[in-house]
Amino acid sequence: MSLSIGIVGLPNVGKSTLFNALTKKSVPAENYPFCTIDPSVGIVEVPDERLNELSALSRSRKTIPAVVEFVDIAGLVRGASTGEGLGNAFLSNIREVDAIAHVVRTFEDKDITHVSGKVSPKDDAETIELELILSDMQTVEKRLQSNERDAKRGDKEALLLKGILDRLKVLLESERPARDLELNDSERPLFKQLNLLSAKPMLYVLNTSEAAENKELSTQVMFVKVDAVFETGLNDLIKKSYELLGLITYFTTGEDESRAWTIKKGSTAPEAGTAIHNDFKDKFIRAEVVFWQDLIDNNGYAKAREKGLVRTEGKEYIVKDGDVIEFKI
Repeated sequence: MSLSIGIVGLPNVGKSTLFNALTKKSVPAENYPFCTIDPSVGIVEVPDERLNELSALSRSRKTIPAVVEFVDIAGLVRGASTGEGLGNAFLSNIREVDAIAHVVRTFEDKDITHVSGKVSPKDDAETIELELILSDMQTVEKRLQSNERDAKRGDKEALLLKGILDRLKVLLESERPARDLELNDSERPLFKQLNLLSAKPMLYVLNTSEAAENKELSTQVMFVKVDAVFETGLNDLIKKSYELLGLITYFTTGEDESRAWTIKKGSTAPEAGTAIHNDFKDKFIRAEVVFWQDLIDNNGYAKAREKGLVRTEGKEYIVKDGDVIEFKI
């Protein structure tokens, strides 16, 4: 599953330093055929001790972790939504990622200038959020115009979209991001098709410094602290990025390999099987499932089966984070 996190932020906040630190944790690309050879993309291992324990138990010849893709996106300046700086390229690159890691500088350093002349994490965070909102306002206005004719003649989908766009316009004009919009089940697919920048889930990355004074970001947001120079907090960032994308991990394990497979939370067993091969969904018969800790505690499948901890599940089973699965097709 190829899902990506875009690293964004103002100039001189430490984006490239962070990206370079992350790419030191990159995994070999040959196990991940979706990977592109691009210097601004890093395929980074998701730290997971569960996989290491399963691999040791099975004496696996190979251990293949789950991964998350990080994309280094050019620095943004105020006015990006109207084309200032590299604004258009910046916004276009954000549109291609699934979530945003927003790097905010929280330290003073006289040798590293700040684009606005002072370090203010709250102001920096608001600057980028506002640029995303302003760009989305343009998108919403254009869609309202292009949707108008169909809505006037009573097209059901166009009327539903108009209701979404009207509410979005009010929300964005109040400088609130599109992700704050409340939606019902029938509206979500149309909303997703808009691909709005401020709708993307966002994680704030507070770039601190062990050698400088820190200033905190005074806002109630999802965040993680890192020091891009000393490379502390990187594992927390990777794990939270995985969580931000709404992903969970299940495992397969054996002598050949132990592997972590990435799926969306809420996936059924046949849907989870497509992480291994697309045919698994259509050919699915059943799955043998055991929780990873039960397998470890009982030193393998034999005792786990004796205790009834290995279950047979059907097509409706919702896969849990940490399940070890053997698919029957």
